[in-house]
Amino acid sequence: MSVMDQSEKKVLLITGATLALFIFSILYARGKYTDAPECLPYDKTYEIPKVTKLDEKTYQVYAVAKMWQFEPSQIYIPVGSEVDFFLTSKDVVHGFNIANKNVNLMAVYGNINKTTVKFDKPGVYKITCHEYCGVGHQNMQAEVIVNTPTNN
Repeated sequence: MSVMDQSEKKVLLITGATLALFIFSILYARGKYTDAPECLPYDKTYEIPKVTKLDEKTYQVYAVAKMWQFEPSQIYIPVGSEVDFFLTSKDVVHGFNIANKNVNLMAVYGNINKTTVKFDKPGVYKITCHEYCGVGHQNMQAEVIVNTPTNN
C-alpha cells in the first residue's frame, strides 16, 4: 500500500484546478463571442450585400469582396453613426482598409470578419484593398459617404 506524498497531492490539485479553469474559459468564450456568423456558404445574409439600418445612428454593412470590387461599393450614413462591418470574400484573400480610421481587415473566403467603426465627421472615407488580389487589384475601392442630415 502506497501513500501519496503531500507534494504529489498539491500537483494534482493545481493541475485539476488549471484544467477546470481552461474548460470554463473555453465554454465562456464560446457563449460570449458568437456575434459573427460562422461560415459564408451557410449564411444567406451575404447573397445580396447590403446596408441595414438598425436605428438612426446604428447600421450594419454586410460587405463582400471579390475580384476586383467591394459590394456595396458606396455606403451612405449620417454623421455620428456607428457601423458594424461584416466582411467576407467570394474568391481570394482581399484587404479592407478604411482611410483615416483604425480599420485593417482581411477578407478570406469562408470566413467572416467583424469590426465596428464610428464616423464622427462628414466626408468621404475611401475603402481600399491592401492585399494583392490579381491584375485589377489597383481598382478595388469603395467608399463610405458620411453626410450631415438635412432638416426638411
